[in-house]
Amino acid sequence: MTRNILVTSALPYTNGAIHLGHLLEHIQTDIWVRFQRLHGNNCIYVSADDTHGTGTMLNAERAGVTPEALIETMHKEHIRDFAGFGVEHDNYHSTHSEENRALSEMIFNRLKDKGLIHSKDVAQLYDPVRGMFLADRFVKGECPRCGAPDQYGDNCDACSATYDATELGSPRSLVSDAEPLVKHSEHYFFDLPKFTDMLKAWTSSGAVQPEVVNKLAEWLDGGLRSWDISRDAPYFGFLIPGTEDKYFYVWMDAPIGYMASFQNLANRREDLDFDAFWGAAAEGKTELHHFIGKDIVNFHTLFWPAVLQASGLRKPTRIHTHGFITVNGVKMSKSRGTFIQASTYLKHLHPECLRYYYATKLNGRVDDYDINLEDFVQRVNADLVGKVVNIASRCAGLISSQFEGALAAHLEDEALWRQFAAARGRIAEWYEAGQVSRVMREVLALADLANQYITKQEPWQRIKQADGRDQAHSVCSQGLNLFRILAVYLTPVLPAMSKAAADFLGVRPFTWADLDKPLLGERINAYRPLFTRMRKKDVDDLVEASKEAEDGKDQGEGSDEPISIDHFNKVKLKVARVVEAALIAEADKLLRLTLDTGDGQRQVLAGIRSAYRPEELAGRLVVVVANLAPRKTRFGISEGMVLAAGPGGEDIFLLSPDSGAQAGMDVR
Repeated sequence: MTRNILVTSALPYTNGAIHLGHLLEHIQTDIWVRFQRLHGNNCIYVSADDTHGTGTMLNAERAGVTPEALIETMHKEHIRDFAGFGVEHDNYHSTHSEENRALSEMIFNRLKDKGLIHSKDVAQLYDPVRGMFLADRFVKGECPRCGAPDQYGDNCDACSATYDATELGSPRSLVSDAEPLVKHSEHYFFDLPKFTDMLKAWTSSGAVQPEVVNKLAEWLDGGLRSWDISRDAPYFGFLIPGTEDKYFYVWMDAPIGYMASFQNLANRREDLDFDAFWGAAAEGKTELHHFIGKDIVNFHTLFWPAVLQASGLRKPTRIHTHGFITVNGVKMSKSRGTFIQASTYLKHLHPECLRYYYATKLNGRVDDYDINLEDFVQRVNADLVGKVVNIASRCAGLISSQFEGALAAHLEDEALWRQFAAARGRIAEWYEAGQVSRVMREVLALADLANQYITKQEPWQRIKQADGRDQAHSVCSQGLNLFRILAVYLTPVLPAMSKAAADFLGVRPFTWADLDKPLLGERINAYRPLFTRMRKKDVDDLVEASKEAEDGKDQGEGSDEPISIDHFNKVKLKVARVVEAALIAEADKLLRLTLDTGDGQRQVLAGIRSAYRPEELAGRLVVVVANLAPRKTRFGISEGMVLAAGPGGEDIFLLSPDSGAQAGMDVR
């Protein structure tokens, strides 16, 4: 029976480029979706950009554009990058859409009509300079538990304590660097505790992984709290109906973005019906699967199913949760070059190398996955080139040169072919369960058998014998049929290679039904390499191209290697006047300086935030390296380096020129 399935990936935030972490989830989802389609099921895959929130508003302001212009630019880049990795969304939409606005208002009104929305007074930190309430990530201070400095407003990195931002000691706004005030405001809340019993039953029904059930039990048994679904102006998002300065919190309208993306697609396709997938009656008839990271599991497994049921809609069939990505055993790092963006990767390496490497890791559990760059190269070359593709390349030459490209009419070892095809049952079960790594191990074990068979039969020797021609023909045809089975199994992971393999064999794109019978007596096309070896140099070049200074750091940590006086003499120092200094909300250590160097103005990002307030710097003379090549960072272009000295923290001292100096003067 054909299944009707709707699948989503979590929504990437519109403020940043697609990187390895996003790709893990969307490739994982794409593999699962492609398997369902290969297996003959009707599977729709949608996602969208997560666009709302204070971060979008502030980033657009810094870039000098409207939030709408910012999200439109990023939307195009995200679509391009996902397509570059073969991620095939049926629709990739935006949460800033009319469909999302209408659905958010509909759901809110349904919840309100049922008495599930209430308001109460909330104490929050307020930036008196910017005139705005501060989200947790826009305020820092001393941990109220252990006293550690420089901690965000919701949890402490030093002792792992969680707390309210109003409990921070010596708080400061990351937007203006002002000392926040405690101010009260009315907020809207969803009555989540009323759904405790339903959530206990639903989370224990197989809708989430066992390890997620255990984590959720901590919240469910500890007592749920009402969920804050509003934010105060100024805020980029949707106004709450009946208000003039209250907006839906991003985590209210973001998951509704799944529905909006599907609605947008259904509006363009007559074969799709919104209620058939989202109506309450859809449970048991159609399926809804969400793929998410473990950092947002509470939103998707507590808040979201409760809101859906309360508003007369269906709950998800299953939440597929995964862990985080590390590179070479540690968190992705810009300074190490391991915070790799999709667009940078595509300039250096084949996208299906990463799809395959991720596939070897995916196990259906909430585990973190490590990309070991040395293992990455060895695994792709040994597995795909040395084993799988090797089968086709070993057999295709004789078929083309000796038999005019025609396969034999029979197999040399039908039992071996049946052994390969019989793996379909367990491979299908593993794909369904997200245990893709087991599929890859099975494919490689079969590839080893195929290569051993070809080596033992030695068709290249048999073709030289007067009575060995027919057997050489059937052996090579057998090899290509074994390769065809493996290519079918690999189709969800390597769609581009699968298509190239089908073209080589002269057949339509592979389906699961191709496992029913061998390909015999047909003519194949000339063989062209289906996969080429990775080079370590290309990986090294990718890492180098991805290097970017961390907040407040220049490229690298410096070197003890001596430089010549000629190198030193190339450095050009000039006096510059600080025209303007501004905070960078999402950077812990940087200030954005506009400098007048006498021949024009330039922007420099300086890691001096811990020692200087912006208002202290306007009009001040500083010394700048004027001929440093511009460097692109995620906060903008830095066109020079301001010289400073000191051990760090509050003890950073800008180098000042002699009195009487003017902007543009050379420093000697």
